[in-house]
Order: sequence, then structure tokens, then C-alpha cells
Amino acid sequence: MKDARCKRPQHGFTLVELLIALAILGLLSVLGYRAIAALATSETRLAEEAERWRTLDHLFARLEADCRAAQPRDVRTGEATEPAWLGSIDDAGNGVLRFSRAGSEFVLEPGAAGQRIGYRLRDGVIDVMYWPGLDQPANATPVIYPLATGVASMRLSYLDSRGGWRDRWPVFGEPKVPRALRIDVHLGSGDVIERWLALQ
Repeated sequence: MKDARCKRPQHGFTLVELLIALAILGLLSVLGYRAIAALATSETRLAEEAERWRTLDHLFARLEADCRAAQPRDVRTGEATEPAWLGSIDDAGNGVLRFSRAGSEFVLEPGAAGQRIGYRLRDGVIDVMYWPGLDQPANATPVIYPLATGVASMRLSYLDSRGGWRDRWPVFGEPKVPRALRIDVHLGSGDVIERWLALQ
């Protein structure tokens, strides 16, 4: 008969070992969750940043295309006359621009023969404004489309024939359309974007 003391003892996990293992597993789970949450937040932030820069790139591409089609044609607004290129400053110190733009000869729409167009900043949003045609009644209201949000300020400058920058246009003795346009956009994030557009 075998001695019971010769039997090999059966060992399992003690309660302390089990609690330590559960604590380690919980710690690894928390660290993993935080890493995944940080990755998701970073991805969302990068996507928002990329979308913002795409929107701004679209804004500048549209502005450049419109400005390159500018025409030196004054327009009638009711009984008054407005300059072909009208650059002014609003009460907040932001640039406001309205100008005559050529229309496409291949598009059969009211603005195809030419159109009055404008850009402005209002409540942090850069808008583009379209009037139905070049000459219009005094009470004509434009159709407004928002192009970019989160903008703190927008400064517009116009290059004269002597190489100087003006913050208003027209200027006496200068052509109806300036040589170039400079736009400085200050974003709410603190970033500053400057673009120069040659017009002549």
C-alpha cells in the first residue's frame, strides 16, 4: 500500500494570485482603451483639419477664377452707377469686394453675358454673393453662399500701377481693375494665410 505522503500535491491559483492577475488585466484594458480613444480623437482632429484646408483651397481657387474673369465694366444700380471693381472696408475693418465678371458664352443662363459678384466676411464666414446680372435695380438682393467658416478677419489690398498696395478701389488715375489682389485671411485658430492674385 502506497503511502499517502508520496502523492504529489495539487497546486492551483491562490486568491491573491488571481486578484493580481485580474488587476494586471484591468490595467492593460484601461491602457488599451486610452490608446484607442486617443487614436480615434487624433484621427477625427486630422480629418477636421484636412477638411478645413480643403475648404480654404476651394475658396481661393474660386476667388482666383472669378477675379481672372473680371471686366472693366461699370454697372447701373437703379439710377446710380457703381464702379467695375469696388473694394471697400466694412465697419469691422474687413475687406469687401464687388466686381463685374464675364460670363461664359457656352452657358445659357441669366448671368452668362456677365454678372456682378462679391466677397465679404460676416460673423466668421466668408460669403460669395451673386447678383442676377450686371445692371440691376437699386433694391436687388444677391444670392449668398457661405464658402469658409472659422475666419477671424479678412484684409484685401489692391496693387496700383506704381507698385503700391491700396486698401480701397477704385483709385483716381488708375485702371478700373487693379493689377493684382492680395488677400490676408486670419483664421480663428491663429493661422494666417496670404495669397496674391495677378489680374493684369
